[in-house]
Amino acid sequence: MNKLYTKLASSQNFFLIAGPCVIEEESIMFTVAETLKELCTRKGIPFVFKSSYSKANRSSVNSFSGPGREEGLKILSKIKQEFEVPVLTDVHECVEVASAAEVCDILQIPAFLSRQTELIRTAAVTGRIINIKKGQFMAPEDMKLAAEKASSTGNKQVLLTERGTTFGYHNLVVDFRSF
Repeated sequence: MNKLYTKLASSQNFFLIAGPCVIEEESIMFTVAETLKELCTRKGIPFVFKSSYSKANRSSVNSFSGPGREEGLKILSKIKQEFEVPVLTDVHECVEVASAAEVCDILQIPAFLSRQTELIRTAAVTGRIINIKKGQFMAPEDMKLAAEKASSTGNKQVLLTERGTTFGYHNLVVDFRSF
């Protein structure tokens, strides 16, 4: 197990994965990273910087979806070096995984892709920590199967993130009985 996974998994209170949903201009990203690191350091909270180079699941084709993989990974790499923080990003297709794993400490499987066997396994084979977000359409116990897809590669460094459950239309509810 790598040190980051051990630190996150053994955290008695909680750890924070935070950052802009999608990578914006570099100056904004640096300001957010600096602020979050300062706050977390002051409070003793383990921190992982998160942002996506491509939001492949935007509702509208007109919505900003990020700078793209190459430019986005450059920015995440700079943040990792400049602020000495671990970084996380989403991966949407198997072809993205290797380049994202070169930079990122954690590869995140988005909620809508949480059942995609090949994506989960490809991400896990990198040896990076894998964070699988629970699909809004999944029962909590279904996440055991998603985690097994990753761990079947030999990578036991798997985090699961509750994302809520669809309750009607446009309404997500977190059922705390699932924890």
